[in-house]
Amino acid sequence: MTLHRGDREFRHPGVTHVDYKQVEMDRVLTAFLPRLWWGGAPSVLARSADLTVEDFVDTVHEHRELFKGFERDITRRWMETHLLDLVNRGKPNQMVAGLRPLHGFTYRFRNSRRSRPSGVDEQLYAMIQHASDGRGIKTLQYLKTFFFAGVDANTETPKLGVEIDVETQALINLSEAVRKNITDRPAGGKDRVSHPPLYPGASDLLADDIVRLLFHQHLIPRSVLVDYLKILFAFHLALYHLQIMKLLPAWVRGEQPGPSGGFFLDVGGIPGTPVARLAERGTSVWYGRIPEFVRATFCVKKLEDFAQNLVRLNKLGKPPGGIFKIEDLVVLLGSAYAAERSQFAGARLNRVLESSKAAEEELDTTITQILELGLDPFSTYIDVIAAFRVRFHRQYVTECLDSLLLKNRPGAMIAQPRRGERRFVLDSRLLEVLLQIALLHPGGSQGFHTAPLRVDQFLTILRKRYGLYIDRLPPGDGFGRAGITDQAALRENVRAFTARLREIGFYSDMSDAYLTQTITPRYVVPA
Repeated sequence: MTLHRGDREFRHPGVTHVDYKQVEMDRVLTAFLPRLWWGGAPSVLARSADLTVEDFVDTVHEHRELFKGFERDITRRWMETHLLDLVNRGKPNQMVAGLRPLHGFTYRFRNSRRSRPSGVDEQLYAMIQHASDGRGIKTLQYLKTFFFAGVDANTETPKLGVEIDVETQALINLSEAVRKNITDRPAGGKDRVSHPPLYPGASDLLADDIVRLLFHQHLIPRSVLVDYLKILFAFHLALYHLQIMKLLPAWVRGEQPGPSGGFFLDVGGIPGTPVARLAERGTSVWYGRIPEFVRATFCVKKLEDFAQNLVRLNKLGKPPGGIFKIEDLVVLLGSAYAAERSQFAGARLNRVLESSKAAEEELDTTITQILELGLDPFSTYIDVIAAFRVRFHRQYVTECLDSLLLKNRPGAMIAQPRRGERRFVLDSRLLEVLLQIALLHPGGSQGFHTAPLRVDQFLTILRKRYGLYIDRLPPGDGFGRAGITDQAALRENVRAFTARLREIGFYSDMSDAYLTQTITPRYVVPA
């Protein structure tokens, strides 16, 4: 059966701006950069053809005043290995997606067809922007200053006398070489509403983490810090979407919970161990929420259609800005609108069933069973649509979550062997990022200072700040009280955690005394 477009529509920007697809964080960051430059708007670039590796090499050699001593073959190899984001890297069909997002103006070299952010850039910008007490706007300005370093904000020309690394200087020079030949402007059209995240804490925590990480910009090499930011962005986006998969269905049911639950992480990273099996159990529960989340998203999307219908009938006033928030929509599930809701949904449901008859199809057994339940028309309509579309959306939501969790990649919070189950993990690069943030404390002449942490203190920070569990099981989310076998697995997980800290250079105390195990900052900032 082919559903009408109005019935198939799924995504609601009040839930997320993300169009669930597999994404690459390099390309998300590249699309995020023009939003920093244009104050939230994406850019419109006029270019007749996609750029190739040779185009970049030619630009370098046509502007020898900016690239002194660059030989062509070396330039090509340097571009391919260090500066370019390539699709199908190393294969005969290798193509350029754009430049690595090491500087702000790299977005002007993006090949849009091969560098799609699928709305993740918009969601990231909105999450930062809506941090409370003006912190979001300040954080966006910090990010703009960092990414567009070495360039005058008014003239877009390189600043003289600014110390910057070789790779970033090369990118600035590339931008300067083509600046007069590029037409770049913010996207026009209708003003887009920047929806806040479904729970404000997501914005505040993300903004705070960004400020703390950017505090290291004069201590950490720029390319490393950009990688840290990509990992941090992916991490927060993933946590947000995992949490709303739990929150949104609860709100549709009339409950009012806040973000809760936790993620048990396998630190050792060895499949088949008791720790790995515990992590698989928790991961299965979180990913198992996708079908109910898809149904809940359909519900709020159709409630928005219903709300607009009520506005046309003068039975409901338009909200400020003309956009209904999620909390405004779920109110329409109450008894006050029962008659209108049933009439609206009944007409939609009849349209779905009539399309089946027109195609001379027999109703699917599942649909027949839903109709026989005798539910109200709106619930029946949502269940019928969900029956048709959950499998489709589940695949794409899963792929999107996997990519935001950087599955099997540096910075990952999830791993999956070729023939195994997904499980939450703690990759070394993600651990480094969270350590750099946790070891900073407010205060001191520079605004922050570093101080050592005991291992147990850091585990508490991970648990309370992000919901990451290593030395104990989360309350709920597939777990109960830890048994004897579980306790042994948890002790092994803590040993793997301290070993990982030692491997990445933050921990050198060989003592087994739990309360004397201390993590020391890699970069010391005095109070």
